[in-house]
Amino acid sequence: MADQIEQIDFQWQGFDSGKKPIKGEIAAKNEMTAKIELRKMGYRITKIKKKPKQINLFGSKSQAITPSDIAFFARQLATMLNAGIAIVQAFDIVGRGYENLSMRELILGIKVDIEGGDTLAESLKKRPLYFDELFCNLVEAGEKAGILEGLLGKIATYKEKTESMKKKIKKALTYPIAVLVVAFVVTTILLVFVVPVFAELFKGFGADLPSFTLMVVHMSEWMQANWWIVVGIIIAVIKVFGYFKKRSTAFNHFLDRTMLKLPIVGLILHKSSIARFARTLSTMSAAGVPLVEALESVAGACGNIVYYDAVMKIREEVSMGNRLQSAMAMGTLFPFMVQQMIAIGEEAGSMDAMLGKVADFYEEEVDNLVDNLSALMEPMIMVILGTLVGGLIVAMYLPIFKLGSVVG
Repeated sequence: MADQIEQIDFQWQGFDSGKKPIKGEIAAKNEMTAKIELRKMGYRITKIKKKPKQINLFGSKSQAITPSDIAFFARQLATMLNAGIAIVQAFDIVGRGYENLSMRELILGIKVDIEGGDTLAESLKKRPLYFDELFCNLVEAGEKAGILEGLLGKIATYKEKTESMKKKIKKALTYPIAVLVVAFVVTTILLVFVVPVFAELFKGFGADLPSFTLMVVHMSEWMQANWWIVVGIIIAVIKVFGYFKKRSTAFNHFLDRTMLKLPIVGLILHKSSIARFARTLSTMSAAGVPLVEALESVAGACGNIVYYDAVMKIREEVSMGNRLQSAMAMGTLFPFMVQQMIAIGEEAGSMDAMLGKVADFYEEEVDNLVDNLSALMEPMIMVILGTLVGGLIVAMYLPIFKLGSVVG
């Protein structure tokens, strides 16, 4: 992968096989590699040099390549091929259109591989960081069947839908966490900076403070003396969570199962897993990938270990000769409606179309649930923050009210 990122753009001049003058650009690791690649293409090179780096007044630089970038690339390539543009030329046009240098180098690197004789699938498999097994298998199926441009369009749709779904799930999970963080930060600021000011004022009263006020003052004193303990605990929890998240399969399995049991959020995750299952299987079915082979990729695309295990059990049943609908009926995760839609698709020979409709339905369900969660969280934020901030303010003003009543 590092070789692809370190490729350099070269400008060259020479003659083609018909002895006509020709010039162009090529991406390669070094000048010698560039010359070899150009000779393989039948060109006689007379001059070659590094392409001067363009000065970008806006300070653009290489950025990380995101899944959304890959989805957009697939859509662009599908459009180019549908327009009848040769694949090498399509890669050149698409690649040089990117301002993101990392993305441009990735695409032009694939172009060099194709010019060197690799198939598109073979070149993509060299870059597993950006193109997963599912993407590569679908491209390979499209190349073998001679329907690459059509299948790239389906891949682009699949990637776009999947990324959209991931963003919605992230939004659903981030919102409650953000509320808790904001509540904690506001409470901490009040306890550390505001309450001590009132505490100093109360010392001159010469009277007993209300119990509620005393509790808040003691909390403030403890926070000022032991804030480093709180910070240490928070950092430790984040570090431990990150460590086990990256390294412990058992922890990730526990996390996946726990998340599915949460109110509202769990329902969103259930429906999104079904949507991913249907969308992925629909795309692979349209590509002509055998069902047993497709189900293994589908299991990984569900995004949750509970659904992964369920789909792998379904795969075992299908490999033994059972119909997909019958295998799904043996479990409890997939609703009856999904099973019936798949049964109709199996009978009519239109599995990909039916699964597409199932995916559309559940993606819309997820949209609605996320919107409802957002609408529900807004008043909850006001209630939580109002209770915390209001409680602290009341605690600070109680002695003043008490003093006023005594004076009156």
